[in-house]
Amino acid sequence: MNSRVLIALVVLGVSVTGRTQQAVSRGAGSELSEADRAAITSLLTGQQAAWNRADVKAFMQGYWNSPQLTFAGSNGITRGWEPVLARYEKQYPDQAAMGRLDFSELEMRSLGPHAALVLGRWHVTRQAGNLGGVYSLVLQRFPQGWRIVHDHTSSDATPH
Repeated sequence: MNSRVLIALVVLGVSVTGRTQQAVSRGAGSELSEADRAAITSLLTGQQAAWNRADVKAFMQGYWNSPQLTFAGSNGITRGWEPVLARYEKQYPDQAAMGRLDFSELEMRSLGPHAALVLGRWHVTRQAGNLGGVYSLVLQRFPQGWRIVHDHTSSDATPH
């Protein structure tokens, strides 16, 4: 290969890589505002309160009501708000099955001006045995506020 062509390709590659890294750092690296953090925390606190009063439909208000909503868990991927609701209702049919939900170790990160990533732990205390694990949520800001557009929840083998 001609050395001039090789040098031109290397320079082009460095230039494109630099621009990509700048774009990533401007979008994903920016901090969430205090107002956004408070709004997301409020959404999660509302979900926790709804769960603890055994109101699955109110709990689901934190999710994007769309066929494009996704939930990934140990049983695979569930797509759409209605199927995710049905999954929760089947798995947690009453207060005894739902127990008391607590979220902890929350971490929030901006994914751009209208998107955020939330990492955390969940723990359900109930007589039938405690449950717990970790989750990652992708949230998007809509005109009606922040909503979960993707939920990936994993269970611990032995909950804390």
